[in-house]
Amino acid sequence: MIVFWIGFLVLVFGFLALDLGVFHRKDHVIGTKEALRWTGFWIGISLLFGVFIYFAYDQHWLGIGLKDGVTQTSGLKAAMDYLAGYVVEKSLSLDNIFVMAVIFQYLKIPRLYQHRVLFWGILGALVMRGSFIFAGAALLNHFSWMIYVFGAFLIFTALKMQFMDSEEQIDLNKNLVLKFAKKVFPLTHDFYGHRFFAVLESGARAATPLFLALILIESTDLIFAMDSLPAIFAITLDPFLVFTSNIMAILGLRSLYFALAALIGHFRFLKKSLIIVLLFVGVKMILSHHIHIPAWLSLGVIFLSIALGILFSILIPAKKEN
Repeated sequence: MIVFWIGFLVLVFGFLALDLGVFHRKDHVIGTKEALRWTGFWIGISLLFGVFIYFAYDQHWLGIGLKDGVTQTSGLKAAMDYLAGYVVEKSLSLDNIFVMAVIFQYLKIPRLYQHRVLFWGILGALVMRGSFIFAGAALLNHFSWMIYVFGAFLIFTALKMQFMDSEEQIDLNKNLVLKFAKKVFPLTHDFYGHRFFAVLESGARAATPLFLALILIESTDLIFAMDSLPAIFAITLDPFLVFTSNIMAILGLRSLYFALAALIGHFRFLKKSLIIVLLFVGVKMILSHHIHIPAWLSLGVIFLSIALGILFSILIPAKKEN
């Protein structure tokens, strides 16, 4: 099993090295067409990995999907759980895109440097998500009652999304992380290329606005991870499926940001869809010890909720204010 973990990490870091070291070695403004091409690429890679998941679990390569020699997870169930986890994380990431846009606008980060900030932000997210997943899996394995806590937390998160304005949740003027960073680090308001730290004329070393954007993105991802990871654990408790579906979803978050940042506000019913998804997986988690909800039903509810949210947003646009 360890071979799969190592292989997946090598694959991910290989893609990241090509991304920054080859395809985006020179800073440039990423247009919508380029962003859509990259978004299609990452989605394609993620779906291909889902095919690998199917055959690996179906054939039980290196014993994956087996427990004490007995099939615990079939290839079809593993592939469906992976896809459901991927869709949940991708959907919840749409809220993250809105927050990223607010951060870049607040700190006046030029589009030329936004890709580099997002690259390092997502690299940090990989480490953080991995730590969260292993901790969550350990808690659920040792304390089965934690599944009720996770489920209740998801329902609470859904209700909070319903009754709290997005602007209230991301008021950067009151952000404690930003206030702390401004007190701890010497700061400059100037940009020194794509550097996070710069040496000033006085010889002092100072953090640039890019560094502030980076730590804000990392801190907000920490908050989003607390929502998305319990949601994926509601779908499957297999750490490998949780980790791979989560990571494959956030790998394409940068290109998705550049493709949708300007349009995300138009999907006004998408928030309702996310609330339904969180409520569903929260209830599913609480009932998991009593009622079995098949993987195909979970995947269908998630797909249908997101699809209807997007469809209604297109068919029923917001009324323009006079």
